[in-house]
Amino acid sequence: MKQLKRNIAIVCGGDSSEHDVSLRSAQGLYSFFDKERYNVYIVDIKGQDWHVELPGGLSARIDRNDFSFVEDGKAKLFDYAYITIHGTPGENGLLQGYFDLIGLPYSTSGVLVEAMTFDKFVLNQYLRGYGVSVADSLLIRQGYEELVSDDEIERRIGMPCFVKPAADGSSFGVSKVKNKDQLAPAIRKAMLESPEIMVEQYLEGTEISIGVYKTHEKSVVLPATEVVTSNEFFDYDAKYNGQVQEITPARLSEEVTRRVREITSHIYDILHCNGIIRIDYIISKEGKISMLEVNTTPGMTPTSFIPQQVKAAGLEMKDVLTDIVENQF
Repeated sequence: MKQLKRNIAIVCGGDSSEHDVSLRSAQGLYSFFDKERYNVYIVDIKGQDWHVELPGGLSARIDRNDFSFVEDGKAKLFDYAYITIHGTPGENGLLQGYFDLIGLPYSTSGVLVEAMTFDKFVLNQYLRGYGVSVADSLLIRQGYEELVSDDEIERRIGMPCFVKPAADGSSFGVSKVKNKDQLAPAIRKAMLESPEIMVEQYLEGTEISIGVYKTHEKSVVLPATEVVTSNEFFDYDAKYNGQVQEITPARLSEEVTRRVREITSHIYDILHCNGIIRIDYIISKEGKISMLEVNTTPGMTPTSFIPQQVKAAGLEMKDVLTDIVENQF
């Protein structure tokens, strides 16, 4: 008897500034998935508008009671959700909680891990307790800005420093601050993206990004990508408008490469992650490896870091995605 194909939802969109980036990741994932093995659909979520794209430019409403839809007069259910929303609700645990409630397996980590990795300040304090090196930082909450003075920031964090939303991605709202006069406008800019912002110590060194995923049978740490940009930092233009040089594998010594791989695998296990994640680091001239952030829904366009790294590892994205999906069945 011929085995029925699983119905896979690539869930994209979301309600953050990264909505359009997410749509591009969804198209990338759609091109990578094994269509011989799976029926693959793109589901776009924005606010209360949840719909699935159908052949011929048609779309159908998603029934949020069970995440089903109607195609050709027949109700269809999904077997698995591959979440590629960058930002809320797919990267902060909200959507994961919904899928848990209806019993639908999904590609990311669970609610707690997603909520924690989405909040950069919380994640840094948590991983610091496990001995992971992270930059020093201060948290500023909207409405309580006066609790942290500019003088305290300069004394504790130093200049230059980064001001960034505590819970967001793609470098929206991020500023590199070089003196106290630039702090107030940078804080206002970051708070347009998040009610909690982080003032973070500037770390000088080589920036790298490295992907990892694990299944019951294997642990795969991908080759790292070195990020070289003439911009002040790896900002939105560097990420998405080509103002960057991405070198995969990164130009690291064998010893540093080994340590990065060990730390990456360790962080994955500490957090008890699921699916593929990407971790960013700064490596100082002295070889100190400091974690910048953990991205649990990394970009998946053909030119994104993860597809680059999968190719450099001699693997196929199609097989990697199949590994991740089948690990939960």
